[in-house]
Amino acid sequence: MAGSSHGHTPAAWTGVTIAFIGFCVAGAFMVMAQPLGFWAGMVIIALGGVVGGVMRAMGLGMPKEAHTLPQKAPVATREPAGVEG
Repeated sequence: MAGSSHGHTPAAWTGVTIAFIGFCVAGAFMVMAQPLGFWAGMVIIALGGVVGGVMRAMGLGMPKEAHTLPQKAPVATREPAGVEG
């Protein structure tokens, strides 16, 4: 995993950081039994996704070509032992 560049972009870091702050806000207000504050935290979480998407569209995310999945080698199977006849 350390050799891949999965998510190491400004868009990813910014979006996740904003969403994390939103989770913290929503969690704190949920414990305090304040529904309005909880929903404000949920809005911040959604804002993190929007900001990350906009930054990716601006070219601060990972290019589409870099999203290719590694190809796996075909799995070798053995034929079951049987009676040839």
